[in-house]
Amino acid sequence: MKQLIRGVGFCLIGHIVTMVFGWAGLLLVLPHPEVILNLPAFGQSFFQLSMAGGGVVNIILGAIAVAIFAYRTLGAWHWLTFMLPAVCISLSSELLGTGTGFPFGDYHYLNGLGYKIAGLVPFTIPISWFYMGLASYLIARVALKLDQKPSWVRWVGAIAIGAILFTSWDFALEPAMSQTSVPFWYWDKAGAFFGTPYQNYAGWFGTSALFMTFAAIIWTRKPLLVQQEPKQPLTRNQLGLPLIIYLSNYAYAAVLSLASGFGLPVLLGLLTGVVPAIALYAIAQPAKAPVAETKSATINTEIPIAAVKVGVK
Repeated sequence: MKQLIRGVGFCLIGHIVTMVFGWAGLLLVLPHPEVILNLPAFGQSFFQLSMAGGGVVNIILGAIAVAIFAYRTLGAWHWLTFMLPAVCISLSSELLGTGTGFPFGDYHYLNGLGYKIAGLVPFTIPISWFYMGLASYLIARVALKLDQKPSWVRWVGAIAIGAILFTSWDFALEPAMSQTSVPFWYWDKAGAFFGTPYQNYAGWFGTSALFMTFAAIIWTRKPLLVQQEPKQPLTRNQLGLPLIIYLSNYAYAAVLSLASGFGLPVLLGLLTGVVPAIALYAIAQPAKAPVAETKSATINTEIPIAAVKVGVK
């Protein structure tokens, strides 16, 4: 178990460190090519390698961190019954989108995100849907106390809020990935919302809500409990990593978008994603403090009285 904890920590730190390197490369080095030219041959090769594969490493580390967290906290069954629908449904939507324009609009992926499945969708895209989707859904589900007080309203609410949190990430992500000096995808026809079609956000919400619904239906067959003793429904104590994943990924995209002058989409994502995520974390029920078992001490009130002989004259 300690190895799993170390693995989560290593991958999470690496995930965030690659974001910092990404900021440095995209915002500080690329705008000043003289910096690259002044590097030794080894430094230039390292920079080229990091620019070519940094995004892939970042996404893989994030996915591994969340996968280990889910396995350790939720158990293998709940982890896999979320990850597999998330990956398969999001990949299907992406393949459909890049091939037909539905449900996101007409767009194509460029290089920089790894091997393209069917020559269309980088393999890193569906696994990013998985780890950000699970983080968003768990924040919503735990805050609504769905597993403590199950009801249809809470069940639907967790899916809707989770999908909103997930879609809000894209408000900052789209400009950062498609409208900056180093794009990772492009729109065949620029949309009305800072170059992105409104349809894209509907597609994000619909796709994420679909795989969250699929997983939520499967999860009704088995209680969602923390795997460590005492086994109980998830509480705020288990939301630390999901919140860090959500906020760090939003921050990465937000900084890149702000550097290119896209302040309004970033603000919108803050209001609909970041602020609600923090608020949901704050209202989530904390873990109950373990009650120490105390043995009741029985006080013997019987006081032995020595026999006293009374002499009568």
